[in-house]
Amino acid sequence: MTDSGERKEQLAANLAKVEERIAKACAAAGRSRGDVTLIAVTKTYPASDVRLLSSLGVGQVGENRDQEAGPKAAECADLPLTWHFIGQLQTNKAKSVARYASYVHSVDRARLAAPLGAAAVREGREIGALVQVALDAEGDPAAHAGRGGAHPDEVPELVDRIAATEGLRPAGLMTVAPLAGRYAGDARAAFARLAELASLVRAAHPAATMVSAGMSGDLEEAIAAGATHVRIGSAILGTRSPLG
Repeated sequence: MTDSGERKEQLAANLAKVEERIAKACAAAGRSRGDVTLIAVTKTYPASDVRLLSSLGVGQVGENRDQEAGPKAAECADLPLTWHFIGQLQTNKAKSVARYASYVHSVDRARLAAPLGAAAVREGREIGALVQVALDAEGDPAAHAGRGGAHPDEVPELVDRIAATEGLRPAGLMTVAPLAGRYAGDARAAFARLAELASLVRAAHPAATMVSAGMSGDLEEAIAAGATHVRIGSAILGTRSPLG
């Protein structure tokens, strides 16, 4: 394990490379760099890395698992960070997630809205909820079996449910480039489809402006399609262990 000085240098170098990629992608798409927010996904990495990233100017942090995110957020409570929960969320974890997450990117079913909203109200908070869209389900329901995300046809009703739930506000849409179905292997087309759905959502809910798409391997395609938030893990923190 490297000492904190060496680790900070590693993170700074990786962060600079990611920032350069984002800036180039924005320029190629005719967008301002300020149009895209970087979320550093720190799953499997310690709170010490979160502290180093904060010292390097990172203000948005993403986590996938509540059992890891909760303690990490508590340990870093003194830092000026916004926490994004981006993993699959079970209803029995809503109370815990509501304590630290300002945004939940993975609302994919109506029955999750009520417990998440109620938990936010108990915490005296309002959570920005994004609908996770399962683009692999479009045209090929079998490709989506067992995976998280709402079918594209379900998105408008689910956003309406979020808007009607105390403690929540509709923040936008999220997706992961699908590995199966119509858009398999074509991240650009998948993200373009998400942008279409996001436009429809904004027509009914103008404040739902977030389009969360793109990770380490496909952030350029996401930005070209209009992503407002990219979720970057390994390109900043390094390759995770197979168990991560």
